[in-house]
Amino acid sequence: MIQVDRVNKSYGNLHVLRDVSLAVSQGEVVSIVGASGAGKTTLLQIIGTLDKPDSGTVTIDGIDVTRLGDKELAKFRNRHIGFVFQSHNLLPEFTALENVCMPALIGGQSMAEAQKDAEELLRFLNMADRAGHKPSELSGGEQQRVAVARALINRPAVVLADEPSGNLDSAHARELHQLFFQLRDQYHQTFIIVTHNMELAEMSDRKIVIKDGGVETQV
Repeated sequence: MIQVDRVNKSYGNLHVLRDVSLAVSQGEVVSIVGASGAGKTTLLQIIGTLDKPDSGTVTIDGIDVTRLGDKELAKFRNRHIGFVFQSHNLLPEFTALENVCMPALIGGQSMAEAQKDAEELLRFLNMADRAGHKPSELSGGEQQRVAVARALINRPAVVLADEPSGNLDSAHARELHQLFFQLRDQYHQTFIIVTHNMELAEMSDRKIVIKDGGVETQV
C-alpha cells in the first residue's frame, strides 16, 4: 500500500530524516511517535506529497509519487489522500456542509453529488444537525469531526493525521481515536497518525518510533 524507501530530507545544515524506510499495509491504523523535532511531521508531509525528499522514494498504491510533477501531484493528492490537522483549517465563512464539500468540488464533482456525499459523512459522524453551522458556532470536537469528514469526502485510500487530538480535551480525544477505527472498518482506509498521545499510539495496529530522524522501532 505505502512503501517508504531510504528517504532523506535536510533543511540547510539540518538533517531531518535519515534513510527512513517503512511499509504500511492497506487498512492499517499506524501511529508515528517520537520527541518534538524528531522528524515525524516532515515524514508525514513527504508521505502526503506536500514535500519532496532529497533522496529515496515513496510509493503509494504502486505509484512512485516522488516522480510526479506538481500538477500530477495535486491531482493525486486530491483523489487518494485525506488530511486531518490539529488546527482543523476550516474556512470560517462557510458552513460545516460547505467545508466538507470543498475537496469534492475541487476534484470535479457536481454540487449535488458533493452535497449528497457530505451529508452521508456528517450523518455517520453524528453531525447532521450541525451541517448548517459555521465553524465559530461549533465546539472543538465538532470542528474536528467536520475536518475528518472533509478528509474523507473523496474516499481517499490514505488518511494522514498530524496531532489530530492536540487541541481536544481527553474525553473528545478518546472519542476521536475510537472514530478512526470505526472509519477504517466502515470505509477500509489506511490511517497514519502523528501523535504525542500515547493512548492513541497504543490503540493503533502498529506504532513506529522516530528518533533523531530515523526509524528506531516498529512495533
